[in-house]
Amino acid sequence: MILSLYLFKIGPRLSTMGPTDATIDAISSYPKRNLKGTALKNINLVGKTILITGASRGIGEAAAYAFAEAGANVALVARSTDEIAEIAGKIGQKALAIPCDVSRYSDIASAISATAQTFGGLDVLINNAGVVDPIGHLQDTDPEAWSRTIDVNVKGVMHGMHAAMPGMIAQGHGTIINISSGAAHGPVEGWTAYCSSKAAVYMLTRAADKESRDKGLRIMGLSPGTVATQMQREIKASGINPVSQLDWSVHIPPEWPAQALLWMCTPEADSFLGDDVSLREDDIRRKVGLI
Repeated sequence: MILSLYLFKIGPRLSTMGPTDATIDAISSYPKRNLKGTALKNINLVGKTILITGASRGIGEAAAYAFAEAGANVALVARSTDEIAEIAGKIGQKALAIPCDVSRYSDIASAISATAQTFGGLDVLINNAGVVDPIGHLQDTDPEAWSRTIDVNVKGVMHGMHAAMPGMIAQGHGTIINISSGAAHGPVEGWTAYCSSKAAVYMLTRAADKESRDKGLRIMGLSPGTVATQMQREIKASGINPVSQLDWSVHIPPEWPAQALLWMCTPEADSFLGDDVSLREDDIRRKVGLI
C-alpha cells in the first residue's frame, strides 16, 4: 500500500471530476489572476514532474495551477484529502493528489515514490507545507504545539529532501525549493516557533546545496513576503506584532510566489542556488515578470 491514507489519480478516465472546457479555460486563466495585467514569462515545463507539499490552499494551490498551466505533471500533497482531490480534478490527467502528513517520513517518502512511479521521475520538489502557530510569547506557548511546528516546518522539509534527493542524484538533475521567510533572518515577537523553524530551513537549504550542487541538484529557498493566505488571517487574529496590524491590501496574492517558483526552475535563477530569493525585492519581481 502506497500510503496509510489514500492515493488518488484524478483525470477524465479515472474520475467523474475530469476537466470540462470551462474548467480548462478557468485553469488557463488562474495563474494570471490578481497579477494586474503584468507580462509574465512564458515558461515551458512540458514533460517535467513537480511535487508540491501544502498544496491544498494558498501558495501551494496557486503553484499547482501555475505549473499545470506550464505543462508540467503535478503531484499535490497535503493532509486535506478533499481539497487536493478537487484541485487535481480541475487540473485533469496530469495531476496526482496524495494525502500526506509531511511530519511523518514514511508518508512523504511514499508520496515521492508514487509520484516517480506514476510520471516516470521527479524533477522538482517544492517544500511549501508550513504552520505559524503557536503565536504568543515563548513562556506562554504550549510546548507540544511548539514542537508540532518544528515537526511540520523543519522535519517536514528535511523529510521531503531526504526522500527526493537520491532519485534526483541518480538521474543527474533535480530542483528543490524550500519556502522560506523573512522570519528566517530576524526575530518577530510572538513567533519563536515559526522564526526558529524558518531559520533552520534556511540552513538546510544552504547545507544541502553545499553537499549536492556538484551532483546536479539545484537547491534554493523562496522568501515570498506577506501573502494573502489563511496564514495571514491567523496572524491578523493574533493581534501580536506589527505584521498582524498590516492592512490586507498590502499582502501580495499567492499567484505571485507561484510565478516566482516557476521562474526559479529556470537557469535564470541559478545565481541564487544555496540562498533565498526574496520576492520583496523589485529586481526579483522584474526578473519574474511581475512588474
